[in-house]
Amino acid sequence: MPDVHFDQYYRYEDLTRILHAYAEEFPYLICITSIGKSYEGRDIWLLTVTNSATGLAEEKPALWVDANIHATELAPSSVCLYLLQTLVTAYGTHPEITRCLDTRTFYICPRVNPDGAELALADKPKFLRSSTRPYPNHREDNEGLVMEDIDGDGRVLLMRIPDANGAWKICPIEPRLLVRREPTETGGQYYRLLPEGRIENYDGVQIHVQPPQEGLDLNRNFPAMWRQEHQQPGAGPYPTSETEVRATVEFITSHTNITGAIAFHTNGGVLIRPYSYHSDEEFPVNDLCTYQKIGAKGTELTEYPAISAFHDFRYHPKDFVTGTLDDWAYDYQGLFSWTVEVWSPQTQAGITNYKHVEWYQEHPLEDDLKLLNWNDAQLAGKGYVDWYPFNHPQLGQIELGGWNTIYSWTNPPGEFLEKEIARFPEWLVWHLLISPRLEIYAASVHSLGDSFYQVQLVIQNTGWLPTYVTQKALDKKLVRGCICEIELPAGATLATGTARVELSQLEGRAYKPSSPSRRQSDPTNDRAKVEWVVHAPLGSQVKLSARHQRAGVVRTELVLG
Repeated sequence: MPDVHFDQYYRYEDLTRILHAYAEEFPYLICITSIGKSYEGRDIWLLTVTNSATGLAEEKPALWVDANIHATELAPSSVCLYLLQTLVTAYGTHPEITRCLDTRTFYICPRVNPDGAELALADKPKFLRSSTRPYPNHREDNEGLVMEDIDGDGRVLLMRIPDANGAWKICPIEPRLLVRREPTETGGQYYRLLPEGRIENYDGVQIHVQPPQEGLDLNRNFPAMWRQEHQQPGAGPYPTSETEVRATVEFITSHTNITGAIAFHTNGGVLIRPYSYHSDEEFPVNDLCTYQKIGAKGTELTEYPAISAFHDFRYHPKDFVTGTLDDWAYDYQGLFSWTVEVWSPQTQAGITNYKHVEWYQEHPLEDDLKLLNWNDAQLAGKGYVDWYPFNHPQLGQIELGGWNTIYSWTNPPGEFLEKEIARFPEWLVWHLLISPRLEIYAASVHSLGDSFYQVQLVIQNTGWLPTYVTQKALDKKLVRGCICEIELPAGATLATGTARVELSQLEGRAYKPSSPSRRQSDPTNDRAKVEWVVHAPLGSQVKLSARHQRAGVVRTELVLG
């Protein structure tokens, strides 16, 4: 078994070693390939997971799972590792996982953005949103605060600077905390807060925080409603301009067997569904209903609430996000797609029913006290650092302290990691098992005399979802119907029918009511039939196949007689 521990985060070299070790130990289940190179030339690894003995990966319905498109969001890579570990250790003993890998395929990309993650995991970490490519411009000035670990302790905290015009004061009931100064308050000890870092060319008066030279946000670079830099910072010069995003888009669009896409991020402790830029009123009715059912199952299995990006996770009430993977995967590819925000410090501290975005702007002091108590009791004080003096090279005597964000806030601390990521494999397997699946219902031969034979093939969709997966895919004509084919031996001819027949879509069971009623009817729109008349010698063998780009491929052979 690969030497992997779920209480730590892995740098690129170790992650690469672990992923290849899985593929080497389980070659019948895992194939590893590179789907492209990062900006700095690192391979973006992709694990294809299925039982190769039961068919080709691309001939089975599939689920795309990715992680770590944002630099400091490291726990999602561990989600993918834990999913791999669960699949390979449970295959053959766990009925649902065994059925899943026998009939379906996982495509798992544990680290979409390896360059950014390397900086986040460095001995002196650097905080980027995403890629290390300079954007939108190379730095033209060198004035202002550069956020970095200035005292070399491996943490980037806050700087607390005494300032008579500061907006913060020490909390009267908990001196480690800072609270807002009252609007008309004067005469106290006040502070200005800045990120830990050095100030280039400080004039002794003005301090502005330099924007990072690397200003890209890879999860704004997907083609869905992409907007230019002046509308949405970090979106890149054009859709899929960034090699990491382009590799993802090219893989998903060229693998038409994918039925769903799930991108793991941090943090929030929520399952987020599209749209980011439309109200739920814009959804096809059946798609919204199905999203709600998938989300309800996700909440049952992960304890994360399922929410709408537009209605529940907007950073500003009058703005919205575009260019994300989940919007592109649903709106442009017709896949049920999600963004999962792993980890919620608030939940860990016992804060419930809070607004996931609005909380950061406004919440009661009671919440901060709960978080501090959680830090003391569960993190041994390593999450929130008590203020300590530091002689800053430009500012003189200041204090450093506050939340050690990358350790306790952006990602689960190592000792909490496995429990957090263990929430997801069951939902991911379930999400894949609801996909459509083509099966042969019946295949038969009937002699008509004089070397003529009627050949019949009946196929059915045994999956919960219809073969087209979403109404969006159907509306945009993103999927073709089922295709049935007959292959004749030498000397045989078709008397009626064509060798290749395209049928309509096959329904699933997704749109049934919660209980049957007087008007309940279950027509066989999950089945389709093709018939041929073949002229051939007795004992000849014909090959039959049926395929659907999202529901898989099935084959059989019949002897004429």
